[in-house]
Amino acid sequence: MQETRQNRIARLLQKELSLIFQSQTRMMHGVMVSVTRCRVSPDLSICTAYLSVFPSEKGEEIINNVNTNMKTIRYELGTRVRHQLRIIPELRFFIDDSLDYIEHIDELLKK
Repeated sequence: MQETRQNRIARLLQKELSLIFQSQTRMMHGVMVSVTRCRVSPDLSICTAYLSVFPSEKGEEIINNVNTNMKTIRYELGTRVRHQLRIIPELRFFIDDSLDYIEHIDELLKK
């Protein structure tokens, strides 16, 4: 269970990461990346972010691109939150496929 401080920092990181991805994906027409959830470790050193990609077929390509540009993303995040956080956490990104799962369940229920 996360504490209040962890929740506040997770919300801050989620907001800033979503703004970073929004500015970066404007160049890629037809692709939308959103940060659905962030979790921060108790010592605030690791941030796990879940990304939702539309269309979902490009999810693997986007996550590979994000993982190769991890240092750049962390640096940009650091410049945005340098006055709120002392240490910028290590970032880990995963695909959030909950929307695909919901869509699959809806299709099965309609049958």
